[in-house]
Amino acid sequence: MGKFGFRRRDWVVAVALGLGVVPAWGQAGIKVDPTGLSGEQVRVLGGYVPLPINQGAAALEQLLPKLRTRASLMLIVAHPDDEDSGMLTYESRGQGARVGMLTLNRGEGGQNVMSADFNDALGLIRTQELLAEGRYTGVDQMFGTVVDFGFSKTKEETLAQWGYDRVLYDAVRAVRLYRPLVVASVFVGGVTDGHGHHQVAGQMAQEVFTAAADPKVFPEMGLAPWAPVKVYARVPFARVTKEGMFDYATGKIAPTRFYNYVTKKWTTDLPVENVVVHEGEMSPALGMTYLQFARRGLALQKTQMGDMRSAPGGAFDVGYTRYGSRIPVKDEEKSFFDGIDVTLAGIAALAPSDTGALKAALVGIDGDAAKAAAAFSKAAPEKSAPGLSEGLKALDGLIGSVEKSALPAAEKENVLHELRVKRVQFNDALALALGVTAEASVEQTRDVLPGSQVQVALKVSGGAKVEDAWLSGSFAGAGQPVRFTFAGATGRAALKVPEDAAGTRPYFSRPNMEQAVYDLSDMSLRNAAMTPYPMTATVHFAYGGALVEVKTVVSSSVPTMPEKVVPAVSVAMSPAAGIIPLGEKRFTLTTRVAGTTGDIEGTVRLELPSGWASEPAVAKVSLAEGKEVSVPFVVTPMKLEAGKEYTLTAVAEAGGKTYREGYRSVGYGELVRTNLYRPAVYRAQGVDVKVAPGLRVGYLAGTGDAVAASLENLGVKVTMLSVADVVAGKLAGYDAVVLGVRAYAAHPELRGAGSAGLLAFAKDGGTVIVQYVTGGFDAATAPYPMALGTEEKVVVETDPMTLLKPASTVLAWPNRLGPADFKGWVEEWGHGFMGTWDAKYEAPLEVHDPDQDPQRGGLLVARTGQGTWVYCALALYRQLPEGVPGAYRLFANLLSLGKAPAGQ
Repeated sequence: MGKFGFRRRDWVVAVALGLGVVPAWGQAGIKVDPTGLSGEQVRVLGGYVPLPINQGAAALEQLLPKLRTRASLMLIVAHPDDEDSGMLTYESRGQGARVGMLTLNRGEGGQNVMSADFNDALGLIRTQELLAEGRYTGVDQMFGTVVDFGFSKTKEETLAQWGYDRVLYDAVRAVRLYRPLVVASVFVGGVTDGHGHHQVAGQMAQEVFTAAADPKVFPEMGLAPWAPVKVYARVPFARVTKEGMFDYATGKIAPTRFYNYVTKKWTTDLPVENVVVHEGEMSPALGMTYLQFARRGLALQKTQMGDMRSAPGGAFDVGYTRYGSRIPVKDEEKSFFDGIDVTLAGIAALAPSDTGALKAALVGIDGDAAKAAAAFSKAAPEKSAPGLSEGLKALDGLIGSVEKSALPAAEKENVLHELRVKRVQFNDALALALGVTAEASVEQTRDVLPGSQVQVALKVSGGAKVEDAWLSGSFAGAGQPVRFTFAGATGRAALKVPEDAAGTRPYFSRPNMEQAVYDLSDMSLRNAAMTPYPMTATVHFAYGGALVEVKTVVSSSVPTMPEKVVPAVSVAMSPAAGIIPLGEKRFTLTTRVAGTTGDIEGTVRLELPSGWASEPAVAKVSLAEGKEVSVPFVVTPMKLEAGKEYTLTAVAEAGGKTYREGYRSVGYGELVRTNLYRPAVYRAQGVDVKVAPGLRVGYLAGTGDAVAASLENLGVKVTMLSVADVVAGKLAGYDAVVLGVRAYAAHPELRGAGSAGLLAFAKDGGTVIVQYVTGGFDAATAPYPMALGTEEKVVVETDPMTLLKPASTVLAWPNRLGPADFKGWVEEWGHGFMGTWDAKYEAPLEVHDPDQDPQRGGLLVARTGQGTWVYCALALYRQLPEGVPGAYRLFANLLSLGKAPAGQ
């Protein structure tokens, strides 16, 4: 008998089934963690089709080693695609460690080569790309609550936007939930990280090592402190010598010195490789190296990577520097966990008050895991089931005894966390050994509506008898779970969705682009990847006296996507922001109204500023299921004032309900879709802007932007072009041709000789406007030489713009631009500034970030033949959809160049 008052094989497991509630064996006292970030609860499966390696015997083969170790690691990075995916895969799949990752933001400010989605929509897509990648790395995902506001060159600027406490809170909460033995980052927290967001991620990884362990830090969080044993950062990839280190964010050489945020000391010593991770090691289970397998997942981040090449085979080592340790360590370590007892028996070290019974029990459970591993057969994985069931029963008994024990609260908390995590792993392993899977679906293709009765079918397969199965809802007012009624292997249940159920949406949102942090609708979901899907099926079965649980999300049948609650009517403005020229007597504003159920009759109207009118005042709409209709309104404004912002709201009414917001499904390809909700509001400023009359504009889209639609605010008719249209002879009907962002990356055939048609069009009197390009740009596509420089971006949009040639036509006609036109820009000045260019180009503007050399390559204008060729790296594609007045006035001048009066 030990401190717990039990002998190892005396445990009794109570089976609580058929009681009308979902059993929660050994779950008493679990922290508020609805999405299971701590790992203490069985995860809800679904969302993405599992990889073959993550199913059946293949998955069990990789899970069995995890049962015998408590090794755990958390990587902290800034954006999706920052991760060292090879290291994560090596530790998770190769070493059996439990591996988590905290990504501070969702990549909202990144580029997008897959669609025209930017900002918050892009953040949702990149979140799903990272979740899809996680099937390869085997990583538990967490996210911060700050926003990628675009490229930042210093951590000081980043922290000014995010707030130090906000970022540290996210990191501390993630660590206290997940409780890793080791924290790591791919960044060191200094200039070698480049991007200011990267530097903050590196800093937080080191600071959380101390902060998460301090009970005085964020006590209001309600989570027990946790002290990671070690913290590491990857040895910088940037060029570092004794003479200096390259800062790619500024393009400058900085003095060589590194700050240790744990010891609070500077050093001029170069980072050393305390741990080397062999990412190029061959994995027999994967049939390739860990890096090769990881890169298959990384390649799913297509918005940033495009079509990424696979990694070659062979050795690939990555070094990590140790920045802090709570135990004695050697300079050279074989792994992150050197010196830490990561055996199951090592859990007992968390309870020094115990007399030895805990350790003895853990040794017995480890023996059960060893028995299961020894019995494993790919051809007959069920042979591992007896050992797994014994271990699971033992864990249930041990958890119950520890919960009732007299251990000090802190020791009990630490031990129970480890035991609950281990219980989940044994639970999952036993389900895999028995081949038990569950699939829950609704017999419809659309999402579910408030007030509807949802019929769910549950199919369970595998070598175990279902004891009980439940259907539960995570939405407000869902009520008690409903038991499935089985006929053979298929169960059926119905769930009533409350009339007032809100649409399934991200728990994080922000009112505008200028806010660099998210507002949270549910604080308990903080750090979760997404809001839980609204319906879950939970299956319970028993084997050898052990109780096992399998959870799955309820999905649609075709296509297979998690079911979501959606409103019956969605209403939106298209676009959501813009300008109203002061001389405008009337303008057209389009609303988009969609129905998500059967045929609906309703109305839509505009709420207008006082004195304004619309034609029609109210429009009738007939909505077919899944269809959207566009309803144009001709708006007559009154007394427009320059600089004044006006708000117009679309209101739809149907079935006795009023709707003032809409949603759209964000994603592409096989990514899980996320519904992005927005108020049905149009924001616009009165702007004194003119454009040459009768302009005919062609637009060739690049990787995606909303510029063409925004130009309609100027009263310009835009025709969308294909690459086949951009040839000699086909452009004669246009005054100007505009290329979308990164057009040469999207259409490689345009490079070099492929742009002959555009150059000929310009020489014949047309205007060609090329928006920002990347390294794939071939200078032969321009009329005269130019080349991208190393200082390709200017990101602090509040820095002043200098008008070097205010009398230049591009700045003076038909709108005379001044400093005020370069106020209020959002996110950045631009990417892809040219570094060198021929003297035939005029460079009328100059801008630069702090400590950056003056940049004049953001707007280059050249006469060629009878026309004009323009390169514009300024981020007009970000400004126009946000209704920035000066950006519209500048673009109006660019489009009008071909009609400027002689001598202007």
